[in-house]
Amino acid sequence: MMWLMIIGGLVGLILGGEFLVRGSVALARRIGVSDLFIGAVLVGFGTSAPELVASLNAVSSDSPGIAVGNVLGSNIANILLVLGTAAVIYPIATNPKALARDGVFAIAATLALAALIYFNGFASRLTGVALFLTLVGIIIYSFYSDRKQGGHSDTAELHRDEAEIMDAHVPLMIAIPMAIGGLLGIVLGAKFLIDGSVQLARMVGLSETVIGITIIAIGTSLPELVTCVMAALKKKPDVALGNVLGSNTFNVFGILGITSGIMPFNVPLDQISVSRDLGGLILSMFFLVLFAFTGRKLARWEGGVLLLGYCVYIYLLLMGPA
Repeated sequence: MMWLMIIGGLVGLILGGEFLVRGSVALARRIGVSDLFIGAVLVGFGTSAPELVASLNAVSSDSPGIAVGNVLGSNIANILLVLGTAAVIYPIATNPKALARDGVFAIAATLALAALIYFNGFASRLTGVALFLTLVGIIIYSFYSDRKQGGHSDTAELHRDEAEIMDAHVPLMIAIPMAIGGLLGIVLGAKFLIDGSVQLARMVGLSETVIGITIIAIGTSLPELVTCVMAALKKKPDVALGNVLGSNTFNVFGILGITSGIMPFNVPLDQISVSRDLGGLILSMFFLVLFAFTGRKLARWEGGVLLLGYCVYIYLLLMGPA
């Protein structure tokens, strides 16, 4: 029963995330919402919805380690696993000018997450409110910055491509139930996955944080993996990288901001390794900047290095203290 709950929860999150994002984007485009707004805001919220619902479920079930591990593991997996896989399939040529602003936001989110975990900053509701307001400020600044340039900047074009790729291209009457069904799938999937994962952690003696970083983080990152692979295959590789940068920013400022704003929680520091987990988080961002922003391309061999790094991290995670 435990494994059925975990597998069913993962399927619910993956399919629910896909249907929610694609149905919502299709709905927004059919009713005339601009592609710039869709790419800058809606896609970010949609692809992070599985992480948000899973984190809220985890904290409400008195399992804060899963909530922290989910976001920490998702941000690491987005860079090393998702981008690594996409680059191995198709090299990701990058436009540093288009990605510079989102890259700065993602780096700030990475440093903020590491600091908040280290100093147990999520125990205050004020922290959650501040994080969420930071996200709102980022969205407003990005949106109006692109509009000020007439919507023709490199970043604006990137968001338009993102909206096009994520559109399910279905009629309005199909897009609505598609989005609603996706949201329902995420809610039910998150509940089953959290309940099953808590049982698994207790049975095998692993900490809830490790379960969050592995099973749950990988599961909630799969929608990003599908999106990035599709973008690479459609020869719009900047979209893949932009999606990961946006998702990592939303994960920290949005998911943990909303979660700690609603239900403040203590970070289980005895379950987190500063050198392994926080070091892995910062190193993953360092290699992303090194590979993608300096050489104007994320080559196949660099994608392979990212994938190898993820395998090493998971090995150290599972072989280390429970």
